[in-house]
Amino acid sequence: MAHRLFEEKEHAASYWKYRVSPSAQLIDKVLVFLEKKGLPFELAVDVGCGSGQGTGLLANHFSTVVGTDISPAQLEVAMEHATAQNITYRHCPAENLPFGDSSVDLLTAMSAFHWFDRPRFLQEANRVLKPRGCLALINYTMDMELSHADCCPNSLNDVCKEFYAALQPYRNPHLGPSSVELYRQTYEALSYTEKECYIGMVESFSSYQALRQKDPEEARRLSSHITHRLLTVMGVTSSETEVIVGVRYFYLLACKPGNE
Repeated sequence: MAHRLFEEKEHAASYWKYRVSPSAQLIDKVLVFLEKKGLPFELAVDVGCGSGQGTGLLANHFSTVVGTDISPAQLEVAMEHATAQNITYRHCPAENLPFGDSSVDLLTAMSAFHWFDRPRFLQEANRVLKPRGCLALINYTMDMELSHADCCPNSLNDVCKEFYAALQPYRNPHLGPSSVELYRQTYEALSYTEKECYIGMVESFSSYQALRQKDPEEARRLSSHITHRLLTVMGVTSSETEVIVGVRYFYLLACKPGNE
């Protein structure tokens, strides 16, 4: 069963503003994996594209890029920010994609696969991928590292850990205790023989949204409290103060077998 989150217009706007995007280096790893399979870079499909940050990273490499999502609000934000002429967006569930059999060169899901009906999505991915086409599942861990020029990074990260601990009771049961373990299990269960796996802002996290829905006042209090703690540690007063965020990504890449 798929789980539908991030669909409110306010949340979609927050998702665009704060959600972490994959780095160009990470996208390059995906492209190198695909290039070795010998397919032309014709059609890339980004499933569960949200507000389109990851979708846009594919535009310079493919003739056509399509982002799909179940949320009209997310797609509206994505279209508002779309600049590349070769990107379009489609409203559909991840488990029922509007593409023909064996038509897609690269199918990506960036910080989205864990919300899908995973067995049904993997079946659908196998249907739409060309022989030798590639599946890329990308996500990041919660142990981000913050740094600011005028304070000790350990102090900042201790505050973040406090925030994550406060949100832990609101973690969606569909995710299980560990997203990393979920992706690792998917890698091990995937029948494709050519595959590789590497395990390496806050208000848009699903746990925060669950808290906001259950107790909006507590969500505001927690957000305000953590913001105040971070500003105090940094010795500043403006909530617009910039910090450097280090993100640990992990990914699963797999190639659909070719025609014998």
